[in-house]
Amino acid sequence: MSANTPSTRRRCLRWIGASAAAAVCGAPLLASATPLARVRERGALAVGLYNDMPPFHAAGSGVDVELARALADALGVRLTLLPFNADDNMNDDLRHMVWRGHYLGYGPADLLLHVPVDRPLMEHNPRVRIFAPYFRERVMIARRLERVPQLDSLSQLGDQPVAVAGQSLAGWLMLGADGGAYRSQVDTQHKHGAQAAQALLRGDAAAAVGLASELESVLRGDALFAITPLPVPRAPRDGWAVGMAVKRDAAELSELLARTVNELAASGRLQQMFERANVSWRAG
Repeated sequence: MSANTPSTRRRCLRWIGASAAAAVCGAPLLASATPLARVRERGALAVGLYNDMPPFHAAGSGVDVELARALADALGVRLTLLPFNADDNMNDDLRHMVWRGHYLGYGPADLLLHVPVDRPLMEHNPRVRIFAPYFRERVMIARRLERVPQLDSLSQLGDQPVAVAGQSLAGWLMLGADGGAYRSQVDTQHKHGAQAAQALLRGDAAAAVGLASELESVLRGDALFAITPLPVPRAPRDGWAVGMAVKRDAAELSELLARTVNELAASGRLQQMFERANVSWRAG
């Protein structure tokens, strides 16, 4: 939502009025409260979500939307979704959506979902707190068994077409595999791995490469297809953990959210969220 919309301006005026009243009464200003206190005072948790990232978020639904709703419920506040388009790199996303706000006038959010729980990323972004892994992601390859019955190496694809999202880790791995041997047969027109999986489902390709969650959301449970690890040395063998991020000073908020994620995992609710998206939940 633009920062210049009437509803946004009204919220700003209410915030200014409440702050002024608190100052007159000698109460602490809302701006000086902890991030958790500000969320509770506002009565809403603003959660940043990536646009067009199935099965986690697409058109207002997905795993991350369900998780965000459960986190807001645990805090006893409303959920406010703040969808945004990914920038060039994760550092930009953390700056725009967690600690500073976007130059277009929106953000930051109280919480950003789908952040790699990665030590170098943490060290490079001292203004944020990355925590609470809730899923482990991997790069995989799906294939139609009648066309590719065995796949111990990519050479077994022959010259058959392979669908992949061009601007993605999966795309870069496929284009660079075996010295670029498969470039001529790789179709990179797809926006994401779920779209590549749809191409495989239609029969437009013999295989599709993407994230496990993307491929499973389309193909899991269909006996015509197999989904296996991408046999490329540069592909992360164990994948990576996906978590969330808040501002560095939001220790109280992060502790409460991390505890909620652990409870959702222990109760089976987190796994159910993934099952509804046809994705096998793998603990982060």
